[in-house]
Amino acid sequence: MSSEFPGYEGLPSRTVPARSFKWDTGTRPPVSAPRPELVVATLLALAAVVPFAPAAGGAVGPEAEFVRAVPNPVAPEDRGESVTLSAPPDSDLGRFALDDGEQRVTLPNRTVGGRVTLTTDPAAVRNRTDTAAVGTVVRTPLPALANGGEELRLLVDGVVVDSLRYRGAPKGEVYRPDTGAFRPVGATAFPVRGSQGGTARAFVLPDAPGPPVEALRSADERLLLAGYTLSSERVADALVGAAERGVRVAVLVDGAPVGGLSRREARTLDRLVTAGVTVRLVGGPRARYAFHHAKYAVTDDRAVVLTENWKPSGTGGNGSRGWGVTVRNGGTADELARTFRADFEGRGARPWAAVRADHEGYEPGDPANGSYPTRFRPRDVEVDRVRLLVAPDNAERAVIAHIDRANESVRVLQATAGGPDQPFVRALVRAARRGVAVRVLLNGAWYAREGNRAVVRALNDRAAREGLDLTAKLADPRGRYGTVHAKGLVVDGETAVLGSLNWNNHSARENREVVLALRSDGAARYFGRVFEADWRGGAWRVPAGLLVALLVALAVALWLGRRIEFEARDDGETSAPERVGW
Repeated sequence: MSSEFPGYEGLPSRTVPARSFKWDTGTRPPVSAPRPELVVATLLALAAVVPFAPAAGGAVGPEAEFVRAVPNPVAPEDRGESVTLSAPPDSDLGRFALDDGEQRVTLPNRTVGGRVTLTTDPAAVRNRTDTAAVGTVVRTPLPALANGGEELRLLVDGVVVDSLRYRGAPKGEVYRPDTGAFRPVGATAFPVRGSQGGTARAFVLPDAPGPPVEALRSADERLLLAGYTLSSERVADALVGAAERGVRVAVLVDGAPVGGLSRREARTLDRLVTAGVTVRLVGGPRARYAFHHAKYAVTDDRAVVLTENWKPSGTGGNGSRGWGVTVRNGGTADELARTFRADFEGRGARPWAAVRADHEGYEPGDPANGSYPTRFRPRDVEVDRVRLLVAPDNAERAVIAHIDRANESVRVLQATAGGPDQPFVRALVRAARRGVAVRVLLNGAWYAREGNRAVVRALNDRAAREGLDLTAKLADPRGRYGTVHAKGLVVDGETAVLGSLNWNNHSARENREVVLALRSDGAARYFGRVFEADWRGGAWRVPAGLLVALLVALAVALWLGRRIEFEARDDGETSAPERVGW
């Protein structure tokens, strides 16, 4: 699918290669080069004992294997069923056969190598899948790929070299033999991507609603905004202003959020399109993910990643407790732009005009007009390393790995947790059993209270039984914010992890989510202090009149020779730098 949005091509040379990033950067000891005479002698010895017999009709070997299968495509009569193989270079496909126990199909005679996709309908396969995933497409009959389940064998010269078995093929999904699981057609497979260095502005909401919008307003060349919903007038103003300055602006949001599209969001998207902003929504039967739940923006060489939605109660500062960061790192920005492009041009992403034409009604939406104090101002911090995590590709494993590497402390602030047996929660218990001090603070709002209270009770009961330094509780805002919507953690006082990932299996495995992990003492200290204040519910603010009365009473007490001690409480905003820890 060609891009309707210019500006992706020709990314600067700073783009980070797509590879797995590790925190440790140790070096390996040097390896001595082999002596030439030993190499020659070894080769001669092997030649004497291993006869060389070239295969007739081209090379083939045990490397031939199944890569993927699409048994139940989104098409009438399952048109475009396919099986993808990986074949050695210069393989004679005519020596291959597929067998399901009822039918054996010998494949056409042709020389192939790499990925080879077998199907009865090549046009249907090419239309719904990118070339890199399918490789060479070959038209051929196939054994029946039953939607209810199938076992398929790959034979070379009549010998079975690989097999594939699945059960219950979901509509429009790809089966991966290496994972034994189905994934939507066209789903990405990004590794964890990392970059070194840079600076960041850390902020929390509702205290500091300025930083995310300020980043949008400063765009000069590109502005890519991704979200679950978009209804903030301030954000829309920034997007329209950028488009009027000639900035390339594109927006991607979910097409069917829980509760439906609101009238306010529809008006916002109308305004953006009128101003020349390219807007697409993800959803429908062809969508690769259950929800596009990510919340981020790319503005030139900066990446903005949030736990909050682009709406008044989120980035507007009118409601929820959230975490956010603007990272000044060109590599991270470019990798996040790659994620945006993959989703913007992916299956199920439709222009707003097409979605609006099909949509029959919009929800009124809930007003957000809360007013909250500013206790924590934004802070600029140095960053050693940044890791970009995305779900469902890699975020679950990466977040668990951060918890599993904790040595001293883990602080978790979450809107919800999927239960005591959820993988993230189990990782916290493992950490506590290693002697790590674990604190878990969950949203206490009415709509999440019952489920979160059960998790809190289960964790505290386990801690009591096993003598673990693990404590969980529900948040008490005390007028400092409305509800907890953040999804963040601080590990060992040196790594901060934040983004859109809720702690449940659906979010980690079915949604598009975006998370940043920052190796930064400054960021970890900042979010750690916010966590500490939220953990204790903040300091009690004494009304002025009552303060006068207390001072009078104190004077009287001192006159009487009595001593009153007060315990000072500091939310960490103005205190000296220190390591986070209990």
